[in-house]
Amino acid sequence: MVEHVEPTASGDQEPPDQATVRRAVVASAMGNCIEWFDFGVFSAGVMTTIIGTVFFPHDSTGSATLKSFALIAAAFVIRPFGGMFFGPLGDRLGRQRVLATTIILMSGSTFVIGILPGYDTIGLAAPILLLLVRLIQGFSTGGEYGGAATFIAEYAPTRRRGVLGSFLEFGTLWGYILGSGLVLLANLSLGEDRMHAWGWRIPFLLALPLGLVGLYVRIRLEDTPAFKEIDETGHKASSPLKETLLHHWRMILNLIGIVILLNVADYTLLTFMPSYLTENLGVGDVAAQLTTIGVEFGMLLVIAPLGRLSDRIGRKPLLATAATGYIVLSFPAIKLMQLHNPVTVTAGFAIMGALLVLMLAVIGSTFPAMFPTQVRYGAFAIGYNISTSVFGGTSALVIDSLISVFHTNYIPAFYLVVAGLIALVPILSIPETAGVSIRNVATPRRSGSGRFATASD
Repeated sequence: MVEHVEPTASGDQEPPDQATVRRAVVASAMGNCIEWFDFGVFSAGVMTTIIGTVFFPHDSTGSATLKSFALIAAAFVIRPFGGMFFGPLGDRLGRQRVLATTIILMSGSTFVIGILPGYDTIGLAAPILLLLVRLIQGFSTGGEYGGAATFIAEYAPTRRRGVLGSFLEFGTLWGYILGSGLVLLANLSLGEDRMHAWGWRIPFLLALPLGLVGLYVRIRLEDTPAFKEIDETGHKASSPLKETLLHHWRMILNLIGIVILLNVADYTLLTFMPSYLTENLGVGDVAAQLTTIGVEFGMLLVIAPLGRLSDRIGRKPLLATAATGYIVLSFPAIKLMQLHNPVTVTAGFAIMGALLVLMLAVIGSTFPAMFPTQVRYGAFAIGYNISTSVFGGTSALVIDSLISVFHTNYIPAFYLVVAGLIALVPILSIPETAGVSIRNVATPRRSGSGRFATASD
């Protein structure tokens, strides 16, 4: 029978030095960067049209953009299975080995898209192969995010977990900026004809060298101090998946509820909005991408200071502010975008980005601290990916479809308000995780109340 209370900070192991912690942060953020590099490329306004026309029959029903969104959504269907496979495996074998596998699978899949022949060359095999690659990508991504967040959280000193954890989403924003920026640069440099003919492949091909750099950084690191403790003391769960599902399902439900808002906001803003601005609001491709990239640069500037702030005042105030903000401000933000003025379009987009970055700054430090080390990777990966699969990856497809059905451009606002209302409940009910040692998270069935122990590294 597994003992369910972790050892306190071990005196047998020296805490990692600052250089090692920095390498762990970079190694983790690289995976998120590659994941969102793919989304930045795939969801760029001009790219969604190209993908739909290159890989599908020209006379098939549905818009090219909708087909691209369907491919994005399809990859998310399999993500929970990736989380259930890689998460418990990371709790059994260690975080580092699993993360080395997921980063090469993700970058390799993105690279393969860049060399796939189109419909005009191989017919129906083209969309089938593209779907297969997207499914492999979704499966590997299902094991990436929870492991990367866990890796940073278990390396970070308790009192700096907020600011260090924020760099996980720093990688997200850089990946998206890099992906969408490359598409914009290629489109402006090559022109429409060459971009449609072959230029669209270039950003996908660059994913492989990015992945190899990330792999090199990851394999040079040892596993996290927290995992090595339970490995050396025999405190690992004999069946991490069973342990996770039997004893941590309540906290997983809390995580799912928060992630509903996180991912509806994330994928609406970063995946759907570029096409929404061009196709629904009549903003030009270049202007839409510049607006998106500009707001994301602003988010990059504040994400680490917000993570540092959460170390002082807690994670919950920032999460609750974001949820309340989406409930109150989503409709005004969309209204500003619909005024068709560059200033108001940017202002509306910036409001939504400011609320999103409040969440992005703290989730990397909040979610891992909700679970004990024995099941942390698996519980995080399962809860996060179930919610992401149902509510995140489908956001662009659902919103685009609902706009077509109801003929109103306010659908994104309505979707965000509902997500905010749902997320506010678990945000207010979970314990505060700031200042809580990652090593001393109590298992609910042992502590009775499910509350966390408080300690510091």
